[in-house]
Amino acid sequence: MEPQYLREMQENILALEESGAFRDEDVFLFGHCHATEVMADFLLSRNHSVKAILDNNVAKHGKAYKGIQIVPPQSVLQSTEARVCISVRFYEVMKAQLRRLGFQGEIHKVIDYNTYSEYSLSDATVEKKMSRIQSGREIVNQIRNRHGDKFRIFCPFAALGDIYIMMSYLPAFLKKRNVSQCVILVSSGILKEVVNLFGKYLVEVLPQKSLDAAIQAELYLQDDHSFIAHQDRPYVINLHLALYLKLIPLRKIYCAGIFGLPVATAMSLPSRWQDFHDKRIKEHQSVILSPYAKSVIMLPMELWEMMAQRCAERGLRVFTNVNGEEMPVHGTDPICPKLAEIKSAVEIAGVFVGLRSGLCDLIVTAKATKIALYPDYNYSDTQWKAIDMYYLPEFTENIVVENRIEDIVERVMDVIDA
Repeated sequence: MEPQYLREMQENILALEESGAFRDEDVFLFGHCHATEVMADFLLSRNHSVKAILDNNVAKHGKAYKGIQIVPPQSVLQSTEARVCISVRFYEVMKAQLRRLGFQGEIHKVIDYNTYSEYSLSDATVEKKMSRIQSGREIVNQIRNRHGDKFRIFCPFAALGDIYIMMSYLPAFLKKRNVSQCVILVSSGILKEVVNLFGKYLVEVLPQKSLDAAIQAELYLQDDHSFIAHQDRPYVINLHLALYLKLIPLRKIYCAGIFGLPVATAMSLPSRWQDFHDKRIKEHQSVILSPYAKSVIMLPMELWEMMAQRCAERGLRVFTNVNGEEMPVHGTDPICPKLAEIKSAVEIAGVFVGLRSGLCDLIVTAKATKIALYPDYNYSDTQWKAIDMYYLPEFTENIVVENRIEDIVERVMDVIDA
């Protein structure tokens, strides 16, 4: 979870706590995902119990996270006193579903991802949104003052993989639009690093709230000199609805759905990689594990620990790719290459095993044994599994973690030994 959203979630839960919430009601969470697990962890750390996690995916029913059962949404009706907390992007849809089921309790949005979107025509809401549009217009004018009349590309979603794929198709899109100069707007320095991998683009970092306000103004003004490069934020084209009928992998969503390019359009590749230097890495005799991600359901740490042990038994030096306060897997050494160095680090090590995250997108061209591990979950509320949406044909192996940990480790070791 991005730091700004983590802080917002914590602050909102603390405010609810101070108001007397969580005392007498059963607390339910809606939508099993990484953000919900982070929220559950915070509630548990505050000594609040969580009754259950509501989810529409029948494949998850009966499973649990830290003892919290995952159950159908209608299960909330079995509690006489209950409240629901939602930390995912589909708050309005989930709230409407709960009301249709007959749930009359409190429903809390603990993270406001879509601050420019609100389903109300009250005078207060209209006034608030008009004020926000004016604020967004001022931000857009400031961008114009800094960069002139350059075409503006807004990237509202803070995910490495999305930015990587977006940049892979951006050159073809700019050529199609006959655009010679552009400025790319992102929400963090790490995303700027991804953009910089692809060449000398003009890129600027805006706080997420400012970025969202500018996007709202651009939508309202119907500015044809800007483009919003994401299918879900804002929800203006309903591209995601096609996924209820047909499988469309994320790369095709960006290529054809967002940019309107032919499906066969070739992806542009990064050109500004840097060499990584770390004498601890034995060339082609090392393994880099990458168990962490900000927006993906985590896999059991026991899986990584068992894998590290098995690799060490084969004489391989094992490292964990870490960032910030992340801890290395037991029995491994921490390693923290810059994004521009990650491809080099993987190629030197010879083996990469990672949770399927945006970092995997960055190393698709690395010449090494690359294994991506996928949690067994569905994309949003569609029928498609994560591996269907995010499959990496360039990787040596794509594995869904749906069996016993021992079986998964055995399969990974077979790939490494091959």
